[in-house]
Amino acid sequence: MNDLSNAAVSEHQTSFSCKPIPSLALFILLPLFLIGLFVSVFILVVVHNAAFFLSFLLLFALVASFLAWNAVNWRHHNRSAFAIFINSLPDSDLRLAREGQLVKITGVASCGSLSLETSYERVARCMYASTLLYEYGQFGLKPANVKKSWFQWNLAYCERFSTDFYITDRKSGISAVVKAGSGCKVIPLIIESKLVTTTNQRRALSPHLSNWLRERNLSGEARLLRLEEGYVQEGNTVTVIGMLRKVDDVLMIVQTPELISTGCLWQRLLLPVDVDGLILAPGGS
Repeated sequence: MNDLSNAAVSEHQTSFSCKPIPSLALFILLPLFLIGLFVSVFILVVVHNAAFFLSFLLLFALVASFLAWNAVNWRHHNRSAFAIFINSLPDSDLRLAREGQLVKITGVASCGSLSLETSYERVARCMYASTLLYEYGQFGLKPANVKKSWFQWNLAYCERFSTDFYITDRKSGISAVVKAGSGCKVIPLIIESKLVTTTNQRRALSPHLSNWLRERNLSGEARLLRLEEGYVQEGNTVTVIGMLRKVDDVLMIVQTPELISTGCLWQRLLLPVDVDGLILAPGGS
C-alpha cells in the first residue's frame, strides 16, 4: 500500500506555487523591469512624454498577468490543465508498445492482491482511496494546523492511499499490472465528492461524523467542516500514464524514471510543467 497523505498535505499547504515559472526567468525579468521603469520615468521627466511610460506599464501588466495566471492555474496540479495534456496523448496499444516506452492506457481496473476501503463511506474493493477533511478558518475555532488561513477552507486531515492493480487495455484486451503501490510517486487526478458540509445555520455534527473524528483523535466540536471522498473502485474505467516494463512475460506500467513535460498548453496560456510520477486519472479524461 502506498501512503500519499503527506504529499497531499504538503500540496494543499503550499500558499503559492510557481512551478511552471523558472527561477532564472524571474531573476532576469526583475532587473529588466527596474531598468525599464528607470528609463520610462527619465523620459517622462525630461521629455514630458508619457507615451513610453504608459506603454511600459501596459507591457508589465500583461507579463505579470501571464505569470500570475500560470502560477494560480498550476497550483495544486490544476485538473483542467492536466486534462488537456492527457487528451493530447493518444491511447497506446499494449500489443504494439515496446519495453521502456511511455504509454497511456485506458481500461477497466481490477484489484490485485490488496484492495482498499474508503474510511467514511466504507466503499470496498478500491485501488485508490482518499478522504479529505476541510475546516473553515475563522476566529473562535481551534486551528487545525499552524499554516491555517482565516476566512477560507483549510485542509485539516487527509487520508490518501493507492495500491497495485490490474488494468485491461480497451484497445487490445490485454491486462497489465499498474505499480501504484509502495515506493511509487502517484499523481491522482481523481476528483473527490463532497459528502458532508456543515453550515453557519447548522453546525451540529452527525453521530457518524463524530465517531469518524473521534477515531482519528480529531476535535468533535460543532464547527464549519467539509468532508470529501474520492476513489477508484474495481470495475471503474481509468487512464494510466507511465512507462511499460516486461518482467517474465508480465506487462507492468511503472513510474517513469525521467520527468514528463506537459509542453506549452496554449489553449490555456500555460507554460510547460514537468510531471514526476505515475498519472492516474478517470477514464476518458
